[in-house]
Amino acid sequence: MSEMQRPPSIGRNIRKIRKEQKLTLDGLAERSGVSKAMLSQVESEKVNPTVATVWKIAHGLGVDLNALLKGESEPVRIFEVHRRANITALDTEEEGTHIHVLSPIRMAEDLELYVLTFEPHGAVRSAPHFPGAEEFCTVLQGKIRVSAGSRTVELDEGDFAMYHCDVAHSIENLSDEPAKIYLVVRFAQNQGV
Repeated sequence: MSEMQRPPSIGRNIRKIRKEQKLTLDGLAERSGVSKAMLSQVESEKVNPTVATVWKIAHGLGVDLNALLKGESEPVRIFEVHRRANITALDTEEEGTHIHVLSPIRMAEDLELYVLTFEPHGAVRSAPHFPGAEEFCTVLQGKIRVSAGSRTVELDEGDFAMYHCDVAHSIENLSDEPAKIYLVVRFAQNQGV
């Protein structure tokens, strides 16, 4: 097989970049969500990783996917735009709540960004998310009530609350006027393969 046809040495490249960053296998496993055992096998080129696994490793190293193919360790410089026309809009099963998903799909179950619009007395109720998940809620308009487990708080326009959402939780519009919130959901970094 000629040099041009040989597949890239992804494992060797991962090891090189990891060592340049002075990261242990444990550290990269924590950052990427890929197990230490799998990382060791990938680096020693005993397994051929899936694209999803390579993407997670690249994300954990903070480099572009192509960097792992080429062995370069330039940090990723993100500049991404998502136009309003391409933002996903969802209606919940409960009447009166509309959700706009601002974050791209590749960020799902990592960091998710939303704008929720509530009609008068509209609400959204959610089952627990993954262990350790957190929500950050900022009221843009109106008055809402946030409940998470046994804790409840009422928030006015401009107020902010953060809470674990790995318990049953809800957000309700308390007024006869529309309400709007900006919601960030951050998932714990130690979940994954």
